[in-house]
Amino acid sequence: MLVKVYGSAVFGIEATTITVEVNIDKGIGYHLVGLPDNAVKESSYRISAALNNNGYKLPGKKIIINMAPADIKKEGASYDVTIAMGILAASKQIQSENIADYIIMGELSLDGSLQPIKGALPIAIKAREDGFKHFILPRENAKEAAIVNDLKVYGVDNIMQVINHFNQEELLEPTIVDTRAEFYKHIDFPEFDFSDVKGQESIKRCMEIAAAGGHNIILIGPPGAGKTMLAKRLPSILPPMTLHEALETTKIHSVVGKVSNSGLMYQRPFRSPHHSSSDIALIGGGNNLPQPGEISLAHNGVLFLDELPEFKRGALEVMRQPLEDREVTISRARFTVNYPSSFMLVASMNPSPSGYFNDADSPMTSSPAEMQRYLSKISGPLLDRIDIHIEVTPVPFEKLTEERKGETSIEIRKRVTAAREIQTGRFKEFENIHYNAQMSVKQIREFCKLSEESKTLLKTAMEKLNLSARAYDRILKVSRTIADLASSKNIASDHIAEAIQYRSLDREGWLG
Repeated sequence: MLVKVYGSAVFGIEATTITVEVNIDKGIGYHLVGLPDNAVKESSYRISAALNNNGYKLPGKKIIINMAPADIKKEGASYDVTIAMGILAASKQIQSENIADYIIMGELSLDGSLQPIKGALPIAIKAREDGFKHFILPRENAKEAAIVNDLKVYGVDNIMQVINHFNQEELLEPTIVDTRAEFYKHIDFPEFDFSDVKGQESIKRCMEIAAAGGHNIILIGPPGAGKTMLAKRLPSILPPMTLHEALETTKIHSVVGKVSNSGLMYQRPFRSPHHSSSDIALIGGGNNLPQPGEISLAHNGVLFLDELPEFKRGALEVMRQPLEDREVTISRARFTVNYPSSFMLVASMNPSPSGYFNDADSPMTSSPAEMQRYLSKISGPLLDRIDIHIEVTPVPFEKLTEERKGETSIEIRKRVTAAREIQTGRFKEFENIHYNAQMSVKQIREFCKLSEESKTLLKTAMEKLNLSARAYDRILKVSRTIADLASSKNIASDHIAEAIQYRSLDREGWLG
């Protein structure tokens, strides 16, 4: 008897429906075809043990299983339950009248319990697109998949629940998630708050500007100055994620199995990879099943690179294209995958190998040659993509012992959100531009017009501070954001003056 059941394969962040055809005929043997990997081939052992331990068995006949389309490689153990239900249906051990209405996925343990799978959300989205009515999967993934409307999602703990459901002995109850209600309930509770930061008012202001315009930022300061503390709090002042952004971000994290039991991601991601990370860990890829890297996991959030000069230069250089295009394309001989990677880059570094370049009280100094070697680890083209450079100095003791708390993240975020709304209106006619940091040279010339006074000030600053040519457009972008925070239609000279402060690494004495 021939039976068709359905599963799904995830490729990149998109899913493809897989038809599992099971034919049982006279003879003896177990044949699995359709480009399965070793984990899929080993499913026969897991399925056999799971069925035997629950009072069922593999039929002693010739079993042929075809996984179509055959040109897509099937990877992982998540097809165990799909294949098992196909075998039970083809051998008439369960009723199979409506089994074709279901997507069934799950990895089996030998006792019949189900292990969680990766990619539940993209699979659920594809299932709805292809007209399926039901989705059976492990309970740990149920809330994640139930985010998708118009699809009944059933979370199960073991294979007996699936068998009883199809035999009409004990029907499964669908998992219900009110996506919008859950999303808006969690949206205003950041994990870290700027009110915890003592002093550093100028740095907080700089972070507010970066958040308002979506600008990449680098913090330069000695150890213990608070660079990491400040960076961790940046997501708390970014505008709240929209439901669309939350779904898009959750989809990426679902592919690597990093979605919590709550299902939907409510807060913007904050990723902080170690400086020993490889190119593939940062960008994504892999020889077999491609996986998103840190820059994609930071999509719609923040990527924090602590101790930037300690990262491998090659790993940093491959980030240049994704920083510009807001997506990364991974090409191999057998596949090409696109992952979204629209993130804010926050980097930090010591000002010198010793960490105390500008600290006159420190006995630890570095020679000019050591300084040049240290700073040359960061290329000019990478710095071109970082709009704001700011020096962070240690907090004085008097500030550390103050009882008064600073401004909260919620208060700062209100101003940031208002500035982003101005930018949304400004760029409404442009398809891929949403905030100031994304402006091209053409948009800079259109939206960053300067008065004669501002032009004179900027010219004087570039000459006296020895600012590089690459600093010019960055200063204009940042000054446009400062004007937006002040609800000013035009860029004033004080906006230019403040933006000039945020180009430390372009000044003479830093990078030569």
